[in-house]
Amino acid sequence: MNQGVLLILLIMTINIVYVSLTTVRFILMIKGLKEYASILSMIEVFVYISGLTIILNNLNNYWNIAAYCIGFGIGVYLGSRIEERLALGYITAQVIIDSLDDTLPITLRKKGFGVTTWVGDGRDEKRLVMLVLTKRNRQKELLDIIDESTLNSFILFQEAKGFRGGFWEGRR
Repeated sequence: MNQGVLLILLIMTINIVYVSLTTVRFILMIKGLKEYASILSMIEVFVYISGLTIILNNLNNYWNIAAYCIGFGIGVYLGSRIEERLALGYITAQVIIDSLDDTLPITLRKKGFGVTTWVGDGRDEKRLVMLVLTKRNRQKELLDIIDESTLNSFILFQEAKGFRGGFWEGRR
């Protein structure tokens, strides 16, 4: 393989790694994991300086600049995919079903989900409203259980920035 092509691939790879690390570090900071973010930032800046040095020494070739830009775009995409896989933190799901049957909340509690229920007034009838707190990496499992248990539900997900007391106290 020719040296120019290898340089283009190197520039692209370095930028993919750099931007992916930046995305993950940013998410770690938002989630309050400052120690991990600090360690990751040291690796990130090393990769950044390495890539920047290479690109600045080779500005005469537009393919190198294009590789840098393409690597940046791929890095953003890859970083967001990594974040989805990590699924750090907690979410709350407000689940509204058109039945007052308590089978679903009981099932969710048995599976380890924190569930609070109350009766709400829908347009035409009473509805069972559930507030479910869970780790983000269990969101799909929660949806699968709800889908298996009921045909008609409305679900609103929100990120839980923090919480205190209740079912989760001491279980984090």
